[in-house]
Parts: sequence; C-alpha cells; structure tokens
Amino acid sequence: MACPNKKEAGMQQKDNLADSLNDLFTSVSNMVKSELQGTNNQLELLEKMNARVSEEYKGFGDVASGLRVNVEQLKGKSGNFEEYVHQIEEIEKQVTEFEAVISVLDKYVSLLESKVKFVYHQNQHPHQHQHPTS
Repeated sequence: MACPNKKEAGMQQKDNLADSLNDLFTSVSNMVKSELQGTNNQLELLEKMNARVSEEYKGFGDVASGLRVNVEQLKGKSGNFEEYVHQIEEIEKQVTEFEAVISVLDKYVSLLESKVKFVYHQNQHPHQHQHPTS
C-alpha cells in the first residue's frame, strides 16, 4: 500500500506543480494583456491628440492662406499708392516752382505799382517838382 500512496503523492505533486505553472502562465498572460491594453490606450489617446492637432493646424493653414491673399491685395494697393505718392511729389515740385514764379511776379507787380504811383503823383502835382522862378 505504500506504492499507491507514493503514486498518489507524486500525482498530487504533479497536479500542484501543474496548477502553480498554470497560475504563473495565467498571471504572466494577464500582465502582458494589461501592458498591451495600456499601450493600446496610449496609442488611441495619441491618435486622438494627433487628429485634434491636425484640425487645429488645418485651421492655421486656412488663416495663413487668407493672410497670403490679403498680403497680395495689399501689395497691389501699395503699388497703386506708390504711383499716387510719385504724382503728389511731382505736384509738390511744381507748386514750389510756381511759388517761386509768383514771388518774382509779386515783386515785379510791386515795382510797377510804385512806378505807376510815382508817375500818377507827378501828374497830379506837376508844380511841386518845378523850381520856382523869380
């Protein structure tokens, strides 16, 4: 009867070893599954974050595109504005020259006015300039 007990004890030890190994493999399997699930969750979060950033950058791209169109329009207007500035500078130069001519004409008119007054004054009082005779 010692034999059946040894066999039974050996079988029980094998069952305990099998159960322990089974528990070990189950635990390792659960640990790997948990690690993989955590990694999967992180990857899903990263994917959502990338999609959100992509949407935001797409919006920035739209804004940048709109700004580029505005800059092109401003460049066109600026070109027209430079033409007007050039015209204004030309007008200002002509006005300066015109003012110089007016100044000369004003002096000439003042001189003529003085001469006319002198001649008029002489014609009004012709005796004042003659010497009296005795």
